[in-house]
Amino acid sequence: MQGRQSSAEHSRLTAALRSAGCVFAEDEATVLLGAAADPGTLAQLLAQRVAGLPLEHIVGWAEFCGLRLAVGPGVFVPRKRTELMAREALRLVQPGVVVLDLCCGSGALGAAVLAAAPDVELYAADLDPQAVAYARRNLPDRAGVFTGDLFAPLPARLRGQIGVLMANAPYVPSGEIPLLPAEARLHEATAALDGGPDGLAVQRRVAEAAPEWLAPGGVLLIETSARQLPLTIGILENCGFAAWASQASETGATVVLGRLADSATSNGLG
Repeated sequence: MQGRQSSAEHSRLTAALRSAGCVFAEDEATVLLGAAADPGTLAQLLAQRVAGLPLEHIVGWAEFCGLRLAVGPGVFVPRKRTELMAREALRLVQPGVVVLDLCCGSGALGAAVLAAAPDVELYAADLDPQAVAYARRNLPDRAGVFTGDLFAPLPARLRGQIGVLMANAPYVPSGEIPLLPAEARLHEATAALDGGPDGLAVQRRVAEAAPEWLAPGGVLLIETSARQLPLTIGILENCGFAAWASQASETGATVVLGRLADSATSNGLG
């Protein structure tokens, strides 16, 4: 009987979510059922989702690379496509290498790298204090987590020491922000989405400053869109990088990787 009731409840939730425009209604119904301790709470959670709040903000966590990461209102929700950057970073790391998760948001990339390679030395930074508070929850105490604009808050001793630099900088053109889904546009920090007039303003700043922070042979990874790929590669090349792309068709993910053209190709990196 209980199984039939649970199945019926799942079907009811799925129908309500689908009517509200949720693309992954069945999966979301499962998450809501697991998060609610009683029918009253379930009704509240469903009402919030139907009203357009991000599912991850409602339940307080997001799944990324098999990890359950804490997120909350106003904080950028890590996307499935960004897992490609984590995989590419893990191809590069070796024990003891210094890894930086720049524009870290909730610390998803850094958490994924540490989960698979716990012997790296990880740092993370973001401009948004609210996001940094979640990054500190999601990363172990031994990770250095800083609040500030790009490289500005990092310890000076890291200059020339970073072997893998991951930057999931915002890359949505300002004029396209109103076209984003409401759950992103209304409930995530605009600074985590808005990349300036062409979407590439923050990428340019990262690429321009990165050479003084990278170790010999160090690699910069930047997420971008397929449409912006040639422009992002051009940005890195203009800053002295030999750049190449990695893409995953199943998620629409695009990552540009760059190594300084006159840099050594080893130093413990893949």
